[in-house]
Amino acid sequence: MAREDFNDLLWFLALAEDRSFTKAAAKLGITQSTLSHTIKRLETRLGLRLLTRTTRSVSLTEAGERLFNALLPRITAIRGELEALSDLRDKPAGTVRITLSDHALETVVWPKLQPILKDYPDVRVELSRDNGLRNIVEDGFDAGVRLGESIEKDMIAVRIGPDWRMLVVASPAYLADKPMPQHPQDLVSHNCINMRQATGGGLYAWEFEKDGQELRVRVVGQLTFNSSYPMVDAAVKGLGVAYVPDDLVAAELSAGTLVTLLEDWTPPFPGYYLYYPSRHQNAPAFRVVVDALRQK
Repeated sequence: MAREDFNDLLWFLALAEDRSFTKAAAKLGITQSTLSHTIKRLETRLGLRLLTRTTRSVSLTEAGERLFNALLPRITAIRGELEALSDLRDKPAGTVRITLSDHALETVVWPKLQPILKDYPDVRVELSRDNGLRNIVEDGFDAGVRLGESIEKDMIAVRIGPDWRMLVVASPAYLADKPMPQHPQDLVSHNCINMRQATGGGLYAWEFEKDGQELRVRVVGQLTFNSSYPMVDAAVKGLGVAYVPDDLVAAELSAGTLVTLLEDWTPPFPGYYLYYPSRHQNAPAFRVVVDALRQK
């Protein structure tokens, strides 16, 4: 059997297990169109229809069920043997590629990874800093880091960081001749420092919540960045009001170079999660990284 033929069978098995082109493609790390083309090629080669497709579901024909039942125990046995062989290595090895924001990198991921790198010299980690919402499967990443609320439902998610909150901050010098905002909508009359979103290119609408009321405010101002770090510096220099993670301004708040505004409108929320398709969870190198990042 040619390698291509064997891959077609493996991809059919993944689709038969999940009964979803979306989930199977994510698990395999390929696009849905590639998976669909492969299954059609397998059906053509066998001269049999293996699937019944509808707009919402995938089911197996009689031939598909027979092929699935024949493949599953054999492939399961092979997977078990491969996992057993990997345990014979003295050290886990391989490359793990992760996409994440600059804030997640600096505050959570990098501090946790540094201590374990010397213990696992054959584990290579590539950290791609990107503040957009990347499709990790299509873009070739093993995992990504996002806030829990923005993770796709078909991904495995592991919490890696503590709760945190966004804060509205400004310098005393900026506020000296301006009215103190009492409500988030008051910010529209202030010189606010905007954040440009990498995904879609739009400006981030500042999010607030109080007593169950959620509110988004689109602010205006002289400055726009695509990272929170220069926003803090600009706020300290009196160039406007910033909306940034609390841990980025702890020192400035303590020193009095920044003060918080509308603090009762910015409650804490669950922090960062590492998310990935299930096909990565048993790779030894990947397990090392997940264990290091997992929130204890």
